[in-house]
Amino acid sequence: MTTAASLDTTAVTAEPGGRIDVPLQVRNSGSTVEEYRFEVVGPAAAWATVEPASLSLFPGSTGTAVLALSPPRSSEALAGDVPFGVRVVPTSAPDTTVVPEGVVTVLPFASITGELVPRGFDGAWRGNTDVAVDNHGNTPVTVQLTAQSDSSRARLRFSRETVELAPGAAELSRLTVRPARRLWRGTPVVHPFQVVATPVGDVPHESVVLDGTYQQNAILPRWLPRALVAAVAALVALAVVWFALLRPVVRSAAREESKKQVAAALSPSPGASGAASGGGSSGASAGAGGKGQDAAAGGSPSSGAAAGSSAGSTGGGTGGGGSGAGGTGDPRSAQAEVKDSTGGDPKTGTVFTVPADQAFDLTDLVAQNPQGDSGTVVIAAEGRTLLRLALQNFRDQDYHFVTPIVVPAGGKITMTVTCTEVGKPVGSPTPAQCAESVLVGGTLRPAPSPSPSPSTA
Repeated sequence: MTTAASLDTTAVTAEPGGRIDVPLQVRNSGSTVEEYRFEVVGPAAAWATVEPASLSLFPGSTGTAVLALSPPRSSEALAGDVPFGVRVVPTSAPDTTVVPEGVVTVLPFASITGELVPRGFDGAWRGNTDVAVDNHGNTPVTVQLTAQSDSSRARLRFSRETVELAPGAAELSRLTVRPARRLWRGTPVVHPFQVVATPVGDVPHESVVLDGTYQQNAILPRWLPRALVAAVAALVALAVVWFALLRPVVRSAAREESKKQVAAALSPSPGASGAASGGGSSGASAGAGGKGQDAAAGGSPSSGAAAGSSAGSTGGGTGGGGSGAGGTGDPRSAQAEVKDSTGGDPKTGTVFTVPADQAFDLTDLVAQNPQGDSGTVVIAAEGRTLLRLALQNFRDQDYHFVTPIVVPAGGKITMTVTCTEVGKPVGSPTPAQCAESVLVGGTLRPAPSPSPSPSTA
């Protein structure tokens, strides 16, 4: 080996924010001039340098370089022993590199800051603020929180009175301020207070004092008395109008209507008597006419009765058929889900197919986008677009039609999805595809039969 290197000391102590130099001795045991490059390795490499960065030595000569260790005064250089090494690399023979090693002890220091978020707050029953404490030192620290008010009119309580802070970490503690007495109405009262954050431990550090204010608002707002007076005045005015104007008019109208109903009940209706006499005359005329017609036709009176029975049964059958056609039908519902990937062709799914010889009255439609996808969805019936929706505009959308949408026999209700971006449900991983669903509801009824074409006599 033609290279030898050593540190004058392998264990040093450094103050954060300061600098300590460690001499590095390098000897060239070869027969030619050699240039040596220096590289610091280990956790201390971020805040260590070698001066000069390279050194040229004649054969058999020795040179000195200086290793400068400058740990920063921050949480980046943790307190304790930090190993390091200096790689001495010969330019002509990198494979003969030597690495002298050492340990630097970084001294601990404490540095904490605090803040009230918010500094000033208000409330009628209580007020809340967060005490934020940051540890900018290089060692863990325990902080004791205390609060004091300028009077006994407010009580202060922390959610955590002791906060453990790692180097470079920040923690919050909720401070609740409750007034000792309630303020029902009047001018708000301001309660100033102080929060003191004191480090506990062997590392000395001054306490941090934070000033804050809590404004106690009145429980009853200022406009409430005026609103109550206005409401009472309005009720009095309505009572006066009712008893002075509206109530007598209502009583008079009710009295007049009662008199009319009593008079109509006691006196017979002329129209009713006329109808009764007219009905009797018509019945007699019809009976006479029936007898005359039977006599003229040479038939018996029983044939007229049979004709009357036939006419009555025909009329009853017609009325029954009309009642059946006006029925409610068979309620039906159907649901379908369609998935589509981004960048591909639109995907279409069939929601419902109407059976043969029946028609479907569509009255309800619910579209769902549970993932929050982006794109479009088209709901159609027999090639006719019913709805075209943008997915990013809704999660659940329902429609109810007063006039049903009629889908004929054999017709299909379809849903077509075009996905442009897959949504991400809250608290769940992002799905691979867009997924939409639709629910349709309505009634099935018999399809109307085609009317017969008129025949030529």
